[in-house]
Amino acid sequence: MDVQLVIDIHRHFDAPRERVYRAFTDAAELTEWLGPYAGWVVPGTVSIEARVGGHRRLSMETYSGSMSWTVETIYTEVVENTRLVGSETVTGFPAFEGADPITVSLEFFDENDGTRLELHAGPCPREAERTSRDFWMQSFSKLDSFLARQEHT
Repeated sequence: MDVQLVIDIHRHFDAPRERVYRAFTDAAELTEWLGPYAGWVVPGTVSIEARVGGHRRLSMETYSGSMSWTVETIYTEVVENTRLVGSETVTGFPAFEGADPITVSLEFFDENDGTRLELHAGPCPREAERTSRDFWMQSFSKLDSFLARQEHT
């Protein structure tokens, strides 16, 4: 029996809730920050329809182009500036091959003149849990930098 895990990450951002939410629902913005630091890029192949039954589709690849993978999320709950929930399928990344879709929930809360983001993702195959957690943690660090740059432009 495969062990399935749930990833819970809570993160504070020094930006208003509406601003953080937009970073997740605007394709051009998502392209700027999503993905880990270690050699991955989202090459502008993002499509987002933030509505129930809508989707988020994107591909990622290594800077060298030696590996690529896709993520497709079908939204099951969307509350503007408050909540995004979807069923996510990852294709082309070995740790996720054959895995069932993962439910990803993002909740946005006002907190100390900024936003607390709560991510819950799972069930996640054990062999993909560390990769997924690292992916989100590194992406959130990039999002923090992205939001800071936007504030000064």
